[in-house]
Amino acid sequence: MRQPPKARPKPPIEYSILYTATLCLIAAGAVMVYSSSSAESLLQGTGDPSYYLKRYVIYAAIGLVVMHLLSRGGLKAVKNVTPLLLVGSFVLCVAAMLPGVGVTVNGATRWIGAGPVQFQPSELLKVALILYGAHLLAARPKRIQTLGGVCKPFLIVVGAACLLLLKQPDMGTALVICFATFCLLVASGARMRHLGIIVGALVLLVTILALVEPYRRARLLSFVDPWSDAQGDGFQSVQAMIAMGSGGFFGRGLGESVQKVFYLPEAHTDMILAVVGEELGVLGVSALAALYGMIGYAGFRAAKAARDRYAKLLAAGVTSLILAQAVLNFFAVMGLAPLTGVPLPFVSYGNTNLIVLLGAMGLVLGVAKRSGAAAASGSRGLKSIDGGRSRDERSAQRTTRADRGGRHGRPRRAGTRDSRRAARGGR
Repeated sequence: MRQPPKARPKPPIEYSILYTATLCLIAAGAVMVYSSSSAESLLQGTGDPSYYLKRYVIYAAIGLVVMHLLSRGGLKAVKNVTPLLLVGSFVLCVAAMLPGVGVTVNGATRWIGAGPVQFQPSELLKVALILYGAHLLAARPKRIQTLGGVCKPFLIVVGAACLLLLKQPDMGTALVICFATFCLLVASGARMRHLGIIVGALVLLVTILALVEPYRRARLLSFVDPWSDAQGDGFQSVQAMIAMGSGGFFGRGLGESVQKVFYLPEAHTDMILAVVGEELGVLGVSALAALYGMIGYAGFRAAKAARDRYAKLLAAGVTSLILAQAVLNFFAVMGLAPLTGVPLPFVSYGNTNLIVLLGAMGLVLGVAKRSGAAAASGSRGLKSIDGGRSRDERSAQRTTRADRGGRHGRPRRAGTRDSRRAARGGR
């Protein structure tokens, strides 16, 4: 008699939350990219109001295919090609600054390509750094306990990448990399004292770099008081605050934004959240924040339930990268941080950012799926990101220490305890 086919196992809750939140953000991005770009494209651009929408849908479709492929078994393959990916990202970032190769937009040379097809290597670099950090910290867990072990070689590579990005200049991506790296070090078990030293040095360095470069100093001053130069350096911040403030709680209505038509620069990319605030109000902005919160919740839960240390750190690092980019964009648009040109993940228009982040999300989905399969088969996952050892391995190590005579490996002399008891009894 023919056996009925086995039912496909139900995906874990973390996988479902991540997948649903990502699709919702892409749907919201398609709607808001069309709303924020249609009027300007029709009046001044190509004459096609759906020009950016069509391109966004194409890039999202490519990204979803990449996400699906990587979620089905790309974890091991990506781990093997991480060194090549990191070196390739550095080479492409250097090539982007070469005359005749890189494309300059708004004073920044960050792109490679020609015409409508352009590629931003820094988007690939930030994900490659997280993959490299997860691989290195998983392979050498003991090095994280010393300050020198933290700095060499991971933070040296991260520092070189940030200096390269500042040269383009792209301080926003450099800040996102720094925040994600900090979260990755916390997840790997680095000592808080060492992290405090690193953060203090980083804050001092960022302050110096912000004050030395004229355009960064102008952005910092416009952040402190944008209304003092509302028609100059503070123009974008002022227009974003007007858009957010005029939306109220429920917004003007979808498609009814005024600021997006020649008032708000980069309305469909970096400033798309301002259009959301004006058209959908506090309710729309809160809905986006809730979706990112769902990604953070499910991503860190998947990291906690992962079976091995590399998967844990990868899921924690990619989740931190997405959240850091989202938080920095939220703060910049609402006037709580200087403008850095960081797009809103999965929502802002941008081919490289969208495809790369969807591919990274596919890796997190793969971690969530594997941890769910392990739980369903009865195997125990690791309780926390504590070095990648299971409970049985830690118990075996304690037993070995006891056999050797203590934690520091000093052998216990036979009969010592009995000799002390006999001596006390004879007194």
